[in-house]
Amino acid sequence: MHPVLSTLVRPALGLLLACCGFRAHAGQVSIHDPVMAKEGNTYFLFSTGPGITFYSSADLKNWRLRGRVFPGDPAWARQVSPSFNGHIWAPDVARHEGKYYLYYSVSAFGKNTSAIGVTVSPTLDPDSPDYKWVDQGIVLQSIPNRDLWNAIDPNVTVDAQGTGWLAFGSFWSGLKLVKLAPDWKSLAEPQEWHAIAKRDRNVLIDDTQAGPAEIEAPFIFHKGDYYYLFVSWGLCCRGQDSTYKLMIGRSKEITGPYLDKAGRNLAAGGGSLLLAGNADWPGLGHNSAYTFDGKDYLVFHAYETADHGLQKLKIAEITWDAAQWPVVDPSVLKDYTSTLLK
Repeated sequence: MHPVLSTLVRPALGLLLACCGFRAHAGQVSIHDPVMAKEGNTYFLFSTGPGITFYSSADLKNWRLRGRVFPGDPAWARQVSPSFNGHIWAPDVARHEGKYYLYYSVSAFGKNTSAIGVTVSPTLDPDSPDYKWVDQGIVLQSIPNRDLWNAIDPNVTVDAQGTGWLAFGSFWSGLKLVKLAPDWKSLAEPQEWHAIAKRDRNVLIDDTQAGPAEIEAPFIFHKGDYYYLFVSWGLCCRGQDSTYKLMIGRSKEITGPYLDKAGRNLAAGGGSLLLAGNADWPGLGHNSAYTFDGKDYLVFHAYETADHGLQKLKIAEITWDAAQWPVVDPSVLKDYTSTLLK
């Protein structure tokens, strides 16, 4: 999710605060941009919010708020974005060489004045004596008038050779994939970049403006013969007026090309619909995907009409059709309800 949306339709302050993980409502987990990891028998859920908000659960239903990853601000944040106010966007978490790497975004509203950083801890459990996040600084930075891409919405995936790749992007010229160095804290050299998904952008739009190419939040999930690229189209953060929906393509190589069910390249505007909203849940998106205990899960947020468009956590089991495409039952929108424990 990118704050550029505030320049398209500026929401009231109350909606902005509600949309970005600042509160839970009616006993449910109110969250944006959820990602997860499982350590031992415990699931840990991370989200956009002040300092990166996180939760824990033993059953994927009942969640306990555990606080924030950053007690203060990343030391470098205001160098990238002088207007930084402690709000950290769109994390991703992955395990590498016995430690957990948590990627996150710092960004200025309505600009690609953005950077992706990473912090590392031996454990996700805040009750462990080994628990300590140590920030490693900037992995990737975008600068207005230099870059026609936006360093936000990170997702790290490992290819069949064990190499880490960072997917990212929001609006502008779409979603990118870049190879990571073996330490996962910097880019591999020589650098290797790929454009993996985009939507139409008029060449006359000023390079500093996001434009109408509404695509963001890449997440790559490896299953069987394919790497599956999930993306979000439309607008988040508008409550009942949100148009967010989930699209998908796949490739036999992590670098693409990612093709939809009709064979269209996502880097040329293609994409097959995976899940869209309805009257009760008008928008949904910014997903992650996992295999836990032999089952595949889609994790995302959705906006609830009956609760004035407030976003809620959703977790759905993924099944697979005969052609190896993922299937998500839309009944999850009403059937899955999280409980926020006190």
